[in-house]
Amino acid sequence: MNHTRKIRVIISGGGTGGHVFPAISVANALRKAAPETEILFVGASGRLEMEKVPAAGYNIVGLPVSGFNRTNIFRNIRVIFRLVRSLCLAGKILRDFRPDVAVGVGGYASGPVLFRALTMGIPVLIQEQNSYAGITNRLLGRKASVICVAWDGMEKYFPASKIIKTGNPVRKELENPGDLRNEALGYFGLESGKPVVLVLGGSLGAGSINRCLSSNIEKIAASNASWIWQTGKYYFENINALVSVAGAGGVKVVPFIERMDYAYAAADIIISRAGAGTISELCLAGKPVVLVPSPNVAEDHQTKNAQALSSEGGAVLVRDEEMEKTLLPEVFSLIEDENKRRILSENIRKMAVRDSDMIIAQEILKLSER
Repeated sequence: MNHTRKIRVIISGGGTGGHVFPAISVANALRKAAPETEILFVGASGRLEMEKVPAAGYNIVGLPVSGFNRTNIFRNIRVIFRLVRSLCLAGKILRDFRPDVAVGVGGYASGPVLFRALTMGIPVLIQEQNSYAGITNRLLGRKASVICVAWDGMEKYFPASKIIKTGNPVRKELENPGDLRNEALGYFGLESGKPVVLVLGGSLGAGSINRCLSSNIEKIAASNASWIWQTGKYYFENINALVSVAGAGGVKVVPFIERMDYAYAAADIIISRAGAGTISELCLAGKPVVLVPSPNVAEDHQTKNAQALSSEGGAVLVRDEEMEKTLLPEVFSLIEDENKRRILSENIRKMAVRDSDMIIAQEILKLSER
């Protein structure tokens, strides 16, 4: 595709790593396909994207938008004020930047931006990561030009004529992580020769996984494995103190992992939540994984994501409410059984979708021609 004129694209959304990193992957693919493209991100003030997007070399503007409070409805008066203000600001950003295409990756900020873009006649592309589409995307999907999805059966949420199955974009450096293993072990200060268990709770940590492991710290310290435990920033200090007191030298505790390529390279077994972006990364990394879906998400979509893998023999599924009983026995059996690990690896690799970011970038460029 030959692009002589400079294209302008707004990418909106974020809130968690699961939305932010795929958005950056798409931006990088756009730059590769059409280097002259001007890209502006719009995020939610104070959220992860306000730090990660500039670090990746892109400009970002923050909106004061926040999520609805389901426990205290009176707090939502402030949420509605923020939403109205965000809609006004989104309109101003769109008028000033004049994008050819507006892209939404999910998260608080994408709603106001895509809604205003549609009212202004700007072509909209939605990237829906989950097997269950949220209410905002379903409403916006009726008027959007293209909807990029990662799962089959999404026509129950969106007009079938607009759907393109692209898979979820992931960080390019996560492919073939095995080449980096020795470097990765050095980075985390771990000895070679022992299997490594990587614990991921998402960018904010996972309370129930952290509690389960914390209450079994002696068993973890005594296991024939090294551990990299990403706790999330809220849980880090308490867990780090607990690990120090227990003298668990083979357990490396970190609040957040900057070098996910090293984490995947070092890992022999991964314990993880089952967010859509994470699952796409795990398929590419091709490591044995124990999935513990978060029960605190809309329509229990993480369980649906996890079942899609476990039903094909690509992951071990442990339900949150059964975790205390079954998580560590499952992990310890994988530590001891190399053959079982190999079979899980082979099965999960078959489910990887490659080049999603470039497929989505090409769809954005096609829309810009309209």
